Amino acid sequence: MKRSLLASLFAPVCFCAAALGQTGEAFMVVEAHSGKVLMASNSVVTRPVASLTKIATGVIAVDWADATGVNLNETFATVPAAALSIGGPNPLGLQPGDRMTLRDALYSALLGSDNLAAMTVADHVGREILRARGRSGDGVSAFVAEMNELGKAIRLTGTRFANPHGLELPRRTGRSTAADVARLSIYAMRKPGFTFIVRQKDRQVTVHGADGQREFRVKNTNELVGEPMVLGVKTGTTAAAGPCLSVAVDREPLVREKPNGDKAVTPRRLVVVVLNSPDRFNRARGLISQGWAAYDRWVAGGAMIGNRNREILDVPNPR
Repeated sequence: MKRSLLASLFAPVCFCAAALGQTGEAFMVVEAHSGKVLMASNSVVTRPVASLTKIATGVIAVDWADATGVNLNETFATVPAAALSIGGPNPLGLQPGDRMTLRDALYSALLGSDNLAAMTVADHVGREILRARGRSGDGVSAFVAEMNELGKAIRLTGTRFANPHGLELPRRTGRSTAADVARLSIYAMRKPGFTFIVRQKDRQVTVHGADGQREFRVKNTNELVGEPMVLGVKTGTTAAAGPCLSVAVDREPLVREKPNGDKAVTPRRLVVVVLNSPDRFNRARGLISQGWAAYDRWVAGGAMIGNRNREILDVPNPR
């Protein structure tokens, strides 16, 4: 039996052997602008979330570029030797010393879910952050520390990032919850630079290596991108996390006339997160439909809020 919304939202957070992929499905459906939680199940159970981790990776990179005035299209990152140690697929055939723009590395990481590209972004940005602080050290570790600082700032209370890619590695396995991924997704999709990347169906990227230039077409692993009003966000899959998905979908703004004749415009965006769902894309489609129906009922009833702490997913905007 599915847990009630309130029980799901406020059950004790745990991270145990069962959480490593054996806790069943979790999901959350929330209207992003109001923060109204419309549907949820197991939403605060802590578990691995695979490459949904890369949402935070992309946010840190975009925030850093915005803060420093760096042009992602013109700044090159070098694949670090440590990237090969994580294993797994290497769709671009990346080797230590290969170079690509940060923009292309983000396309590969966020669209193609390329773990080596995510490491490349983290290494470059992390070293630049250390340099700006007059320090030296491991760029990836510095970058992951920034990911966790972001988590604290936007109240990801059930989240700990251990690496920039989301693979479960010895002593480097992260964790999160459906509610926290929803918060992170809402925050990320407020950023035009991030949204532009994750809404692309595919993108050509270029790798500069010892043997010359290589071109690749990176396809978005999110099958929902391209469907009406879908904006992204990210897929993820590992044996421990199961198939995961975060998706944002817009609706035309709600326009109302005020008593004085002015127009009130209410933007509408649904964020749906599903974790460990074998048919994640169809599951998300169903939750989108159910979520909008629940939202319509809420609005028709006057958009009443009985207990803000229980019904609203607040997402601060600290940066």
